[in-house]
Formats: sequence, structure tokens, C-alpha cells
Amino acid sequence: MDTIALVLVIALGVLLLLAGASVRVVTQFERGVVLRFGRLRGEPRPPGLTLIAPVADRLHKVTMQVVTMPVPAQEGITRDNVTVRVDAVVYYRVYDPVRVVVDVQNYEAAIAQVAQASLRSIIGKSDLDDLLSNRERLNQGLELMLDSPAVDWGVHVDRVDIKDVALPESMKRSMSRQAEAERERRSRVITAEGELQASQKLAQAAEVMAAQPAALQLRLLQTMVEVAAEKNSTVVLPFPVELLRFLEHATPPAPDAGTRAPVDGLPVPRTPAAPTRTG
Repeated sequence: MDTIALVLVIALGVLLLLAGASVRVVTQFERGVVLRFGRLRGEPRPPGLTLIAPVADRLHKVTMQVVTMPVPAQEGITRDNVTVRVDAVVYYRVYDPVRVVVDVQNYEAAIAQVAQASLRSIIGKSDLDDLLSNRERLNQGLELMLDSPAVDWGVHVDRVDIKDVALPESMKRSMSRQAEAERERRSRVITAEGELQASQKLAQAAEVMAAQPAALQLRLLQTMVEVAAEKNSTVVLPFPVELLRFLEHATPPAPDAGTRAPVDGLPVPRTPAAPTRTG
């Protein structure tokens, strides 16, 4: 009896060991690829419990999630001969777990190397202005360069983003001076346009005042009101010549020096001139 019990215990232990070696768990975001003696065995295993043959089978789990892979900063020379350092980030996911396991040895390292080479190629083909202001187009070009070889490996590149462009200090100072000069140019152009518009409006106002002399007097009175509002003790006000001409036209002519003003409505007789003695 003791021998039979011992044999049963040993057999049970062997069965438990084989069961532990045969049962595998594949999570929801993974797929299992089974190789039996080095050969592909059936379709990828779905999530959940799966059984494999002990010793004969090897289960390779492949994640189907989107992987975020940062690309180290790559130094290169742009098409306009500027040395820059550019880093990026790649988002990819596996769509065919069989190709990932069979066709490529280490797909993560392969994607990383292709990303670095493609980033250096993009730097050499682009100008500095494109790297700084036209990143969407460069991101699309970089995505196409990565997705072309990755598709054969069972990997799909979802998105590629250029994160940062590091410039030398000398180039930063040059760009700062260029931006300052551009702002100064715009300021001068705006000031000149303002002077031109102001001169045109002043010319129109001068034409109106020349046609209507009373407008000049009204403008003078308005200026006096504005100056008086400042509570100054001394007011210096220019007196235009046009106002004098307006007053001259508005004032009636003065009486002749040889005639006297009437008194009580009666005319004053003129004083006869003294006779002049001749020879």
C-alpha cells in the first residue's frame, strides 16, 4: 500500500508539473505565437488561457498596444548649411504578430534604427525655416519613410512628431538680430504710412478751410477751449493770416477822413478849403 501511495503521489506531482508547463495566460492586449520545434504552429493564440505542448512548444507573446518610442536627438546639417540637433517621437503598433516574430529578429530595435536614420535624412533634405515652422509636412514625410519598411515587418507607424530643434548659440543671436531688424523695418513702414495718411487728411482739411474761411475761425476757437482746459496761466495762441483776411472781408469799410459823422441824424456841412494865392 505504501508503494502504491508513493507512486500515486509521484504521478500526481508529474501531472501538476506538466499542467503548469502547458497552461499559459495571454492578456487582452497580447497575442501568442506558438513555435513547435522551431516551426510555426497554427494561428496566433487569442487572449485568455491557452495550452501548449511541454518541451515541444514555445509561446512568444506580442503586445498589440500603441508603443511610444522616443528617438534620440540626431545632429545634422540642413540644406542651407546650419548645424542642428533634432529629436522626435514615434507611435507605432503591431498588426501582424506572426511577421513580428518570424520576419524580424528584434522589431523594436529595427524601428529605432530606421527612425534615427530617417530623422537624419529629413534634416539633410530640409531648410532651417522648414524645421522651425513647417513641421507638419516634415512629420508626414518622416512617417512615410518609417512606415515603408515597417509594414513588411508587421508594424504600422501611426504618427511621428518632431519635438525640438536645438540651434547653436551663434545662430540664435543671428536670428534675434534678424527679427529685431524686421520689427524695426515694419515700425518705420507703419510710421511712414501714418504720416502719408495724415498729410492727405490735412490737405483735405486745408482745402475745406480755404473754401470756407469760417471753418478756420471755428477751429481756432476749439483750440482755445482745449488749451484753456489745461488750467494754464499763460496761453500762447498763433493767429493765422487767413483769420485776418476773414475779419477784413467781414468788417464794413471805414468812413472817409474828409467827412464828419452825422450828429442827430443831420448831415454836417463840409468846411470850404482856403483859397490858394497864385503868383
